[in-house]
Amino acid sequence: MGRGLLGRLESGATARGEDATAAIAAHLRALLNTRLGSAPTAPAYGVIDFTDLVYAFPYSISTLTASIRATILAFEPRLKNVNVRHLPDESDALMLKLEISGQLADAKERATLRFKTEVSPSGQVTLR
Repeated sequence: MGRGLLGRLESGATARGEDATAAIAAHLRALLNTRLGSAPTAPAYGVIDFTDLVYAFPYSISTLTASIRATILAFEPRLKNVNVRHLPDESDALMLKLEISGQLADAKERATLRFKTEVSPSGQVTLR
């Protein structure tokens, strides 16, 4: 399945259970690794540049988590009741760890999904 529009439509139409979780995770990876304003056809797609916030750390964490939450709510319709929280980790001061949770918006399933994310010093986001 491709990453283009047809691939996303197919994954949204046929994905259930673990397939839905994998499809949502893949979209969140793409969304969180896209910087606001870098998608010409959708200027609001993406999140603020994390590297711009590094100088205001730790006060910038609330700005970052609010930006991620708003972006997910706007661009990932398969999730509702989204929460983004910081997971402090003293062992690696250069890695920012977050947990993203949300419920499947599908009326048939009310499962809560949780994703652990790590933001590297360069702004690259990994999602598990």
